Amino acid sequence: MSRGPRRWRRGAALIVMAAGVLVALAWALPWALNPRGDSNLAPAATAPPATTEQIERGAYLARAGNCMNCHTARGGAPYAGGRGIDTPFGTIFSTNLTPDAKTGLGGWSPADFWRALHHGRSKDGRLLYPAFPYPDFTLVTREDSDALFAWLKSLPPTALGATPHRLRWPYNTQTALAVWRALYFEPGEFAPDRERSAEWNRGAYLVRGLGHCAACHTPRDALGGPRKPLHLAGTPIPEQNWVAPSLALPQAAGVTNDGNARAFVQLMKTGMAPGAVALGPMAEVVQHSTQHLSEADLGAMATYLQSLEQPADPEPSPVTSATGTRRAAAGAKIYDDYCVKCHGKQGLGVPDAYPPLAGNRAVTMHDPTNLVQVVLKGGFPPATAGNPRPFGMPPYVLTLTNDEVAAVLTYIRGAWGNAAAQVTPLDVDRIRSAAAGG
Repeated sequence: MSRGPRRWRRGAALIVMAAGVLVALAWALPWALNPRGDSNLAPAATAPPATTEQIERGAYLARAGNCMNCHTARGGAPYAGGRGIDTPFGTIFSTNLTPDAKTGLGGWSPADFWRALHHGRSKDGRLLYPAFPYPDFTLVTREDSDALFAWLKSLPPTALGATPHRLRWPYNTQTALAVWRALYFEPGEFAPDRERSAEWNRGAYLVRGLGHCAACHTPRDALGGPRKPLHLAGTPIPEQNWVAPSLALPQAAGVTNDGNARAFVQLMKTGMAPGAVALGPMAEVVQHSTQHLSEADLGAMATYLQSLEQPADPEPSPVTSATGTRRAAAGAKIYDDYCVKCHGKQGLGVPDAYPPLAGNRAVTMHDPTNLVQVVLKGGFPPATAGNPRPFGMPPYVLTLTNDEVAAVLTYIRGAWGNAAAQVTPLDVDRIRSAAAGG
């Protein structure tokens, strides 16, 4: 084939892409340049005083949305903002949600707050970065938005100004945000499915709305836009070097039967369940958010997750090569030296203390990133009301080499009936280097 047609097709593709960007700009720039364009959301002159019931409901909703975790800096005042959130485009710092008049929500109205959740716009009309997950929060009802705002207004005010974001150009511009919104965002509100049960609809509302599970569990493209056909299909979490597993696949964290549903509720409530433990970023979610939810709400979430369409998953790839077999044999010795006292000779673990490794979906999941992270950094479940003193696992980052970590994980992923692909030293080096900023 001659180079001429290839060059022509590449040129045509670039023209089409450029035309798409121009169309998005033409649609989006008026929104960026007219921040008061949604004038129908102008705040009322006065708002009725919040009731005790409304404030209490707002406190529950704040936990459902895990608001404090992102809006509290390490060692800082609760909800006062200042926590850095690393993204592929730079670092975004959370804002002050306390009712301080100058630096927080003291001058905001319920309508201002609703617009932030529903439209992704600040009080002054600026477009907000989707690190604040308004693409999910847009589904929150006005009633719940007002209750959440009433709770935040009841907090003690803390004077803490906003920390400037550290984003690369052009991601630090309102124009870029306007284009992103044109491509990926459409305001909406949760509409119950009349063909589904009330429990299913409640679960869908929590998972897709305040719970914003898609923020971590849905794959994203190069611009950070959600790949909607892969809703909750699992993906690496940017800049954190953990994988949020698929919530649909039976081989990952899918809630595919009633047994899974019961385990899901227990895991979200206590941080531990038969064959599962919450670690890494999920441990923070359980500690600050899901342990505080009612079992009815957690059960509703499980009901919704059970209904997700199950995508295809690669077939298990047991260790069959000579290299893998030798690696697994070396890993058996390392397992006896470092792991057997807690996880047992048959990988069965200890109930309510150390999770089993045999038949554990987190062990045999296609991507071994989380396993490597746990071996290197240790495993620390959250302290919850149902499990106030969890047992942890020490880190081996200074004890085991890349070869040794790969060997012991290859052994574990192929022992006791497990049938997962081997882990290579290159896999471990990639994860260790990323965690060290290398």
